[in-house]
Amino acid sequence: TSQPSPDLIQNWGYYGNCAWAWSLFTHFLDKLADDVQARSGVPLHVPKELAECRSTRKEGVIRSWAWSLPGIRRLRATRLDAGNVLQVFNAVAFPETDRQQPLLGIDLLQFGLRNKLVAVMDFQPLSQDPDYLERYMGGLKTLQQRFPAFARGEEMRSYDANRYFSPWLLFARGPVTDLKKSLQNAFELLLSAYWALHDAEQPDPRRQGEVEALQRDYARYSAEKDPAHGLFASYFGKTWADRFLHEFLFPEFISNKTTP
Repeated sequence: TSQPSPDLIQNWGYYGNCAWAWSLFTHFLDKLADDVQARSGVPLHVPKELAECRSTRKEGVIRSWAWSLPGIRRLRATRLDAGNVLQVFNAVAFPETDRQQPLLGIDLLQFGLRNKLVAVMDFQPLSQDPDYLERYMGGLKTLQQRFPAFARGEEMRSYDANRYFSPWLLFARGPVTDLKKSLQNAFELLLSAYWALHDAEQPDPRRQGEVEALQRDYARYSAEKDPAHGLFASYFGKTWADRFLHEFLFPEFISNKTTP
């Protein structure tokens, strides 16, 4: 899946404070890809210029993948490798629209120069209705209790945490030394809990129109609020970042636009 860029290794010679993040985030990507394969997933086409892009402004390369698998119409993953400056791993799973289950959302960023980690891992709900949360969030609630370092203790800066995030969101922002020990366990247990939720879900074609609308609204909201857009633009230019946002990260929003 992901290997360190030979030219970056030659230029830097090391990953500094980000060495552990490069290794761990790559492990997370490999774990996700292995799970997809084990579940009979198949790759989805990603345009070559979006699948990999090297920055002409800074040292950095971004790579992305997408798959479909039974019950998941699109699962995407992205790794940004900027050596000892920044490491990023992002993944989102969009279930088939005959399923009401939450989306899987993962955002991990390691800022090497500040030795800072930002982690956001969640079952992103389509509804804040108490019955919906009770139905789907038991596994996540257990994880938040198990990993108190990832119990949200401060507000998220770019999003309304009460809209498309669960009350048991795993969220942390702070020194790497305080968080890295539990991050791997939290990630792997989160993935297992999501697959268990996914396997227990009973498709209901009668709700398909409703779920389609909710997923479109999620994509529209996320595309408008996505804080990574500015980061990607700083590395790869605004034109590329705009295309990446609308064609890879949230094509659900664009493809479902209607004209008056």
